[in-house]
Amino acid sequence: MSERATREETVDVVWSGSWVAERLGVALEGDGELRELLGLALRRNPKRAHLLVSNVLGKHVPQRPSVVHGTGFELGERVRALLGAEEARRAVVLGYAETATGLGHAVADGLRDAPYLHSTRRPVAGVEQAGGFEESHSHATSHLLLPEDRDLLASGGRGADASVLVLVDDEFSTGNTVLNTIRALHTLHPRERYVIVALVDMRSTDDRDRLSAFAAEIGARVDLVTRSTGTVALPDGVLEHGQALVAAQEAEQAEQAEQADLAARAGRVRRPAGAAGGADTAPVVRVDLDWPAAVPDGGRHGFTPAHRAALEAALPGMADRIAATLGDHTGPRPRRVLVLGFEELMYAPLRLGTALEDALGTDAEVRYSTTTRSPVLAVDDPGYAIRTRLVFPAHDDPADGPGDRYAYNVAGAGFDAVVAVVDSTADTPELHASDGLLARLAEHTGRVLLAVVPSYTPTPVPHRQEPAVLPEPLRGPDFSSYAPDDVGWLLQDLSDTELEAPTEEREEAIQSGGAHYAESLPVEYQPSAAYQALFTAALKTSAARIARAVGTVTETVLAERGPRPVLVSLARAGTPVGVLMRRWAQHRHGLDLPHYAISIVRGRGIDATALRWLAAHHGPADVVFVDGWTGKGAITRELAAAITEFEASGGPVGFDPEISVLADPGGCVRTYGTREDFLIPSACLNSTVSGLISRTVLRADLVGADDFHGGKFYRELADSDVSGLFLDTIAARFDEVAGQVETAAKELLAADRAPTWEGWAAVERISEEYGIHDVNLVKPGVGETTRVLLRRVPWKILAKRGAGADLEHIRLLAEQRGVPVEEVDDLPYSCVGLIHPRFTRGATGADGKAVQGA
Repeated sequence: MSERATREETVDVVWSGSWVAERLGVALEGDGELRELLGLALRRNPKRAHLLVSNVLGKHVPQRPSVVHGTGFELGERVRALLGAEEARRAVVLGYAETATGLGHAVADGLRDAPYLHSTRRPVAGVEQAGGFEESHSHATSHLLLPEDRDLLASGGRGADASVLVLVDDEFSTGNTVLNTIRALHTLHPRERYVIVALVDMRSTDDRDRLSAFAAEIGARVDLVTRSTGTVALPDGVLEHGQALVAAQEAEQAEQAEQADLAARAGRVRRPAGAAGGADTAPVVRVDLDWPAAVPDGGRHGFTPAHRAALEAALPGMADRIAATLGDHTGPRPRRVLVLGFEELMYAPLRLGTALEDALGTDAEVRYSTTTRSPVLAVDDPGYAIRTRLVFPAHDDPADGPGDRYAYNVAGAGFDAVVAVVDSTADTPELHASDGLLARLAEHTGRVLLAVVPSYTPTPVPHRQEPAVLPEPLRGPDFSSYAPDDVGWLLQDLSDTELEAPTEEREEAIQSGGAHYAESLPVEYQPSAAYQALFTAALKTSAARIARAVGTVTETVLAERGPRPVLVSLARAGTPVGVLMRRWAQHRHGLDLPHYAISIVRGRGIDATALRWLAAHHGPADVVFVDGWTGKGAITRELAAAITEFEASGGPVGFDPEISVLADPGGCVRTYGTREDFLIPSACLNSTVSGLISRTVLRADLVGADDFHGGKFYRELADSDVSGLFLDTIAARFDEVAGQVETAAKELLAADRAPTWEGWAAVERISEEYGIHDVNLVKPGVGETTRVLLRRVPWKILAKRGAGADLEHIRLLAEQRGVPVEEVDDLPYSCVGLIHPRFTRGATGADGKAVQGA
């Protein structure tokens, strides 16, 4: 590697974090080079106002390509030295989208023989998901893993076990994302060793201890390799002060922009050369890279050592073509050139940049950065890391819909030419539009080159032959205590299979990564006489309230998805609601709506066989998914991701992933009966209020590719069944609430019902405040809290101060299990259930109760 690759450009000027530090009191504390590596900026975020901005990552700050690649390459060499050459050959490197895709590639380069894969937020038709995970701080689309070789994560594509997984991120702040990743992947491919690589390790002592404890729990060794270490010191109230500062700066900038526009309109200010719409806007020239056909554009589907070798051989020729096009110009040869990558496409433009550095030598100064999805405040001050911001519309038809994208520190940076590198998927009319990226770049440089890397298309998976006959729905009384017309269960009957396991054993297996919660069933809770009396009293008290919510959500669905929607409830909490919605439509409008129950499993998606059955018997666009309530919105996101994956893998298209719910206290959906968090009596019990059907089961030895997910019919609990009582009690109040429903439905249809995700923000806050650091262990709302007490190992219950009758059954269950109830203020839910965050069977008493104060 050249000397240039090991030497960052540093200028002895103001630290690019001083503006934020002076105004908010934020301080970076760590080793000597921390301030050289990082600056600070601000963003509008409910959890963290400040942003650590790397000077060597090549995302927000243009840097020499050789420095960016060399930084990652050096980290990879350190991992290789840590593992030894033999074990390094059996490693697989996984990078995080979007920020660390290029860094992960460079680390894999330093390891030499390791294949590389990065997560992605772009579903690809024909490629099945091999895994996925969530960033706990975000409600954006989850990370997808889409390797072309399904064995890549397990064997590195070599036919033998890959002994080490190397995870690469730009910064290691709390460790939550890495822990979520390892937890998800360890279940699929257990291994004995993980290596975490980051540019900076900014964790607290508690975060470090948590990683050590987690590694001990799963019986694996976890090593860290980082460039620098430190911490961020935050004064009290920094989040609120940061948000206020962002708002003030944005208001000031908006006013300045308005004044400049008025001045221009009045003729007092000339339009600057190269400004939008000006005659001297920089031309856009397309350069043919002649990208090697066998080389993927990046690691979205896997990047092997053979790919790496082929790219290295082709890079000099591609750089020469770019250099020749830069020189083919009537004006002076560019002296300062930016190679600008595109979101997840970081490695290809990075390596084109390193090759262009070599091709141009001392004739030009080359820099590299990429566009991004992340909005950050720009402040034109030398002590602030993000000086300027270009805003333009997304141009790759993103799965989560249109939106703004950004390029930072490009405007005003004095670049004579910009080489924009995109993949062919993103070479769209939006890219070339008058407000698109190319036009925005042309406002600020003398010349724009467009280099398009062909989007790699994996070898298509042969179309799966549909079975001659898909399974038929199960119906009562043979399966469930519901009437045959109430619901058709798109499940297979596993009633004769032993699936129940003690709650404590299930919890230990789930949290250790040894099993998924859908692979077994909890022992069905049998209510005491006192608890049964609470259910009966709650049903009597809330019947009219529930009837109003049922009517409101049904009328909203009929208005927006009519005239004959197909109700598909998410088994099993959604099934009683689906039955009630069907009864409302029949009672009030004479409609006989089809209703089915389908299985969806967090982390594993929806039943694809059931979706195919629905598509074969009904129009996918007519399907309305129904659930009981929202908590933090995990199933809402799971369904959206599952439908996208189903269609991308060749399944029938047209399903709308929006969920209609009785109650939406989490603010996660558009279609709901109410957003109040109150006691829905069907949440009080398990199968005995849901047609005597278990929660659904998904286990590889029981559910084949063409099978429905499984479930059990607890016929032996017939004497305790109140499913019919629940339905009849609610339906008896339909006429009474009809007028209120008509008014509420009209108001909702006219209102702004956009999801607020208020619940998700609250869950994140609670997860951090109580030291849990895993949003999956925080269950908000009355319904979810009840489930925690009936099925999981509860740690403690948070109850909103002043909550009354809605929580009587919660308090009784908590007392029976020895779980403390903590009264709290400022809770958007009536209550929140916390699952024991460090569970082993030793964390409970001999009777299985939670340990007080554990």
